[in-house]
Amino acid sequence: MPHSDAPPLRFGDDPLLWAAWLYYQDGLTQAEIATRMGVSRPSVNSYLADARTRGIVSIEIDPERFRALSIAKAMQDHFGLDDCLVIPSGGTGSPLIDRLGAAGAQVLSRLARSGDTIAVTWGRTMLSLANRIGRGGLQDLRVVQATGGTTAKIPWTPEACATRLAEALGARSIPISAPAIVSSPDMRALLMREPVVAEQMAILAQANRIVLGIFSLRPESTIHSSGFFDGPGMQGQYHAAVGSIAGRLIAARGEPVDGPLEGRTIGVDLAALKSVPCRIGVAGGMDKVQAILAALRGGYVNVMVTDADTARAILTAEGHEDGPARAVAAAPAALPERVRIKKFLNRPQDAVKETVEGALLAHQGLLAPIAGAPRALRAVDGARPGKVGLVIGGGSGHEPGFFGYLGRGLADAVAIGNVFAAPPPDPILAATLAADGGAGVLHIFGNFSGDVMNFETAAEMATARGIRVRTVVTTDDIASAPVDARAARRGVAGNVFVFKIAGAACDRMLPLETCAALALRANARCHTMGIALEPGASLESGKPSFRLGPDDMEIGVGVHGERGIARARLTTADEATDLIVDRILDEMRPAEGDRVALLVNSLGATPQMELYILNRRLRQRLRARGVGVHRTLIGHYYTSLDMAGVSITALHLDDELTALLDHPCSAPAWTQGGRP
Repeated sequence: MPHSDAPPLRFGDDPLLWAAWLYYQDGLTQAEIATRMGVSRPSVNSYLADARTRGIVSIEIDPERFRALSIAKAMQDHFGLDDCLVIPSGGTGSPLIDRLGAAGAQVLSRLARSGDTIAVTWGRTMLSLANRIGRGGLQDLRVVQATGGTTAKIPWTPEACATRLAEALGARSIPISAPAIVSSPDMRALLMREPVVAEQMAILAQANRIVLGIFSLRPESTIHSSGFFDGPGMQGQYHAAVGSIAGRLIAARGEPVDGPLEGRTIGVDLAALKSVPCRIGVAGGMDKVQAILAALRGGYVNVMVTDADTARAILTAEGHEDGPARAVAAAPAALPERVRIKKFLNRPQDAVKETVEGALLAHQGLLAPIAGAPRALRAVDGARPGKVGLVIGGGSGHEPGFFGYLGRGLADAVAIGNVFAAPPPDPILAATLAADGGAGVLHIFGNFSGDVMNFETAAEMATARGIRVRTVVTTDDIASAPVDARAARRGVAGNVFVFKIAGAACDRMLPLETCAALALRANARCHTMGIALEPGASLESGKPSFRLGPDDMEIGVGVHGERGIARARLTTADEATDLIVDRILDEMRPAEGDRVALLVNSLGATPQMELYILNRRLRQRLRARGVGVHRTLIGHYYTSLDMAGVSITALHLDDELTALLDHPCSAPAWTQGGRP
């Protein structure tokens, strides 16, 4: 009997899936499959017959059933991984962190051997993994912390993760009896000379497996909650960093980012990490795409556990295109693909400057430049004494966002970045100074790493000048992260409603804390999701930002040209609307008699006719649920260059939000006198 290799992680313990993949996708013969699997040829024949009976395959592999398998194989091949397990991103009631923890536990159980020394980092996913792993009968195991200890304010400390994992495996637990971050390099050197710490670090150096989480650098991420960036201006010294592993900061290509923390950190360093033979990374969620990609590029992980949407976004960032399963019959020839989009431009590098110039000429009674800051504008009827100032901003390419929402009852000033890029701190500061009426300034912007970092820097600069600043980061894109990770979501077209609520609160002369609280409430009650039929095209190259087949649509797209969370066959307007409404209602859970405000938003190239058709079905669905619609906005409100697509936003109203929504305003993109 031929000897088999262990089946790849993505097939679990299901021989039918493995056999079907080898036959229909990889094109192996039944004899070759028998050799690969270590079974007889009649067994292979039986597996394939059972796969057809169970509906796993029908002439070719069912694309949806095997999507995760295909992505896992692509991840393994592209990054040279030893193995990869990709789990579905949705479809169950369990939070993604819990499902990743269970998958990571499955992988560690399969790879661990008696006598192993297993290092473990910390975080929510690591604790979830430790809580879900079984003992498995292994002997002589050691589990060692990969870093020193962190703040006890969080339950997923390095101590907790290592102790719980050791208990679950019946292993000896080895702590690191020192903080992960100490006060100075001299203190670190002193502690490392302590015999107990030196002994523990020597055991850490013997680890032959490590299980590690991968952190983003968003304000709500574990690296922040663990206390690594405590201290004024600390994060500002890590502009190049996109993620963290075991408390070490890494840049987009995976290279280490040096800074003041490096000489003060006790734990495995990146060079030592790469010498561990088995490095299991367990992380997922769209907010972590950049960080996971950096970890993979840097070679810090050789076994990856993630979810399908995250893996697909990672591969897309690397230029990988989905490939179809091997079919028996040849597919019909595709329609010609547009490889360059025509645009009305002079020089692409002048597009943002000329856009601002044209907007100022078109709206002279509403907008004015801010002296000395060409990328900052103010509302003509904006700041006034005693009023909280509202500053908004972000990258270009979303027109009429953001300058379209400057005016009485909306924002007082705006900072504008390059296309899909955050504005630098200087124009944000100029806008803040222009909006200041002595009662403080409220900053509102979308949840993107560059915007978060630059607005944070500008807020520190404004505070140093005696201006009180409060910040609200919008997170309405329900496709970009699961509901249990709401703080990691992108801020998209829901910005429009949050700007309106905050602008009305400021115009009513409410205090700064109240204005911020109302904006936060509006953000928490905003739900947005988009679908694209065609991608947008770069101003520089004229080329689409991703490829989309002639009969496909992209579900859950971002507003920076990002691909979505899934791809589906082109369908009717009603069915496309239902895809969005089902997700929004499932999360919003409105009661009969509740009211909403709606935004049916063109992503750039979708005409008004189609938006009205989509709105027709949207209203049918809400009427059937018993939900009233208080106000509807339809048109170009928050675009993504020339993307052909739509996003639908629903703001779940209460009486106070309704009154603020109805408050008069006058701006280029939204003018109203009161009641709808």
